[in-house]
Amino acid sequence: MSEVRVRFAPSPTGPLHIGGVRTALYNFLFAKKQGGKLILRIEDTDQTRLVEGAEEYLITSLKWCGIEFDESTIHGGEYGPYKQSQRKEIYLPYAEKLVRDGFAYYAFDTAEELTSMRERMKAAGVPSPQYNGVTRSTMKNSLSLSETEVNKRIKAGVPYVIRIKMPRNEEVKLHDIIRGWVVVNTNNMDDKVIFKSDGMPTYHLANVVDDYTMKISHVIRGEEWLPSAPLHVLLYRYLGWEQEMPIFAHLPLILKPDGNGKLSKRDGERLGFPVFPTNWINQNTGDISSGYREGGYFPEAFINMLAFLGWNPGTSKELFSLEELCQEFSLDRVGKSGAKFDFDKTKWFNQQYLRLRSKEELTQELQIILKENDIQFNDDYVAIVCEQFKERATFIRDIWEEGKYYFIPPTSYDEKTIRKKWKENTPELLLELSCRLENINEFTSENIEVEFKSYLEEKELGMGRLLPVFRLSLTGLGVGPSIFNIASLLGKEEAIKRMQRAINKIK
Repeated sequence: MSEVRVRFAPSPTGPLHIGGVRTALYNFLFAKKQGGKLILRIEDTDQTRLVEGAEEYLITSLKWCGIEFDESTIHGGEYGPYKQSQRKEIYLPYAEKLVRDGFAYYAFDTAEELTSMRERMKAAGVPSPQYNGVTRSTMKNSLSLSETEVNKRIKAGVPYVIRIKMPRNEEVKLHDIIRGWVVVNTNNMDDKVIFKSDGMPTYHLANVVDDYTMKISHVIRGEEWLPSAPLHVLLYRYLGWEQEMPIFAHLPLILKPDGNGKLSKRDGERLGFPVFPTNWINQNTGDISSGYREGGYFPEAFINMLAFLGWNPGTSKELFSLEELCQEFSLDRVGKSGAKFDFDKTKWFNQQYLRLRSKEELTQELQIILKENDIQFNDDYVAIVCEQFKERATFIRDIWEEGKYYFIPPTSYDEKTIRKKWKENTPELLLELSCRLENINEFTSENIEVEFKSYLEEKELGMGRLLPVFRLSLTGLGVGPSIFNIASLLGKEEAIKRMQRAINKIK
């Protein structure tokens, strides 16, 4: 087999949807598994739909995901440039060759004339009017006009497009790695525009020419391009490149959580989860669409989740590093059916990766949050806090939110605990307990617990009488980890200070 070369070819028309990220990921995994190369190509032939900042956004987002490219607009390469607008001069000769060889033609129809044609066809009972072998003879093109008239119009600068001349009643066959044989009759296909009046090719011509000239061996792309694949097969044939045509694999859709249709940005907004890898800021409105990075997700968890949306390893194993995915990935284990997005499962992946984080990693990540809140504690202290919450946290921010009392005194106290447990003599009991705790030389959790129970015995009190308010005074909460461990970590001075603060504040 010749060198495996695959490409991810997004259009910078907005933020990169997780479906696009998955396409990039599968291309990356396939290339790495096969010892091949991954190319990033920017398909910006439709200049009217370009969105400011979208290209930079997708490059930054893919870098966060750990998806690296061998050739791109940034890295360069021997088959560049890698942006279609910079390859503009390449495409017209191929389009004109198709015209000369009788596989395409010039079309001079105005927008009004095209609309009129569609209206006539609908009036005649055609539900989906097309520019094809039936209608082209009634339109203004180089097949219906004389050669003299065609040359006259071109010389005069009359705007035109180039359309493929779709043959009648021919079966076009395509073998897809995922879907097997796909067969489409050309009677169901229209004469697509392959070159526009603005001097730019359409996606159909540009992607075929670029894939051929960049020696792409496999085209791995979304299911939405499957209807266009027979057209691309014909272009390869008409340009004389049929033997060099890449192998195709069309990926299944990522579906809404209920499985009813393709996952969209609106679904994320409606159900409260991101559909983009990183935050996207609309340059015109300033609106922010949330991303997984800013939502506190680890890139490893995000990628692991995406890999399983359409692919399975054939085992019960669910946690794969990027390196392991590269080793295990194969297109023959990608399903044909769409994969339902499960946000709860996404959070589960993040939880698992948090648990796999080392003490040092968690410490540094929590320190970032503490710094944002102008809080300073040494790494050893922060590490202990992380270990306390590691097993039940989903995000790093959960450790901060649930363990905030380790770093700052409570500013409020659980009302339910106050109503049930704070009695008239509670301040007196807490004050006496604080005096007992102050006499402990080694302020360990064991010694604190011994002294606490000893005090209860003297007062003939049960644990339920004083333990909840002891916790309340230190944390502001009614439940949580061992209060003796908390007190020990806070230290004697801070623990007693908080007890006195609660006595003064809770009425």
